[in-house]
Amino acid sequence: MTARLAWWGTAWLRGQVPPDDLLDAVLDGDVAHVVEGEPLLTTLAGLRSAGATGFGAALPREGAPVGLGGPAAFNAAAIEGGEALVAVGAEAGLVPRRVGPTVEWTAYPAARRQVPDIGEADRELRTTLLTVTAELAELDVASWRPEVADELLNLRHRRVPGTPPGVPAACAELAARGMQALRIADLALADDGGALSATAAERRRAAILPLDLAGRRALVAACSPEAWPTP
Repeated sequence: MTARLAWWGTAWLRGQVPPDDLLDAVLDGDVAHVVEGEPLLTTLAGLRSAGATGFGAALPREGAPVGLGGPAAFNAAAIEGGEALVAVGAEAGLVPRRVGPTVEWTAYPAARRQVPDIGEADRELRTTLLTVTAELAELDVASWRPEVADELLNLRHRRVPGTPPGVPAACAELAARGMQALRIADLALADDGGALSATAAERRRAAILPLDLAGRRALVAACSPEAWPTP
């Protein structure tokens, strides 16, 4: 959700897509997106007037505020929600919350942030995936999460998301691999119904968390225009 808004919102800011295309891409089947009672587009237009030059994604988790720069209230809300949008140049951020078929965004002041470098995030994800694959094989992942083993056997088969004009092809590919890594991490960390011992569960968690973090860093880099290479 945040990644889509970051890409399409940035393209809209730069005059590369019309408002209707932006809303169609962001809604993606939802009934509405509102910001504290106002239409989303009204808020984005206000951020543009406030100096926003792009929109970037943040995908933090507890202990890893990936894509955030503060202040504390924004960071806490984003970590609780698991994602946030940062208006680059406008010192503002939006945190989503799903309410049935509607997404309600809450606005916060947001400090300038540092985002992962595209090349570094790419190399980190590739290296981490190799390490995690070996560790999961040692833990016999196929016996307790065969769907994870299937994902690891089909790493080359991933869906590259559709992007608006202006998103570098390398960023679309990195986003696809980041989403794939997060999907693997989610599956591997899902409740096993007590099938694993406490020790085995902790080993699994220790093996998977680096992949979760690398996936988040990759997706944030791919969906943050500050990190994109200059055309």
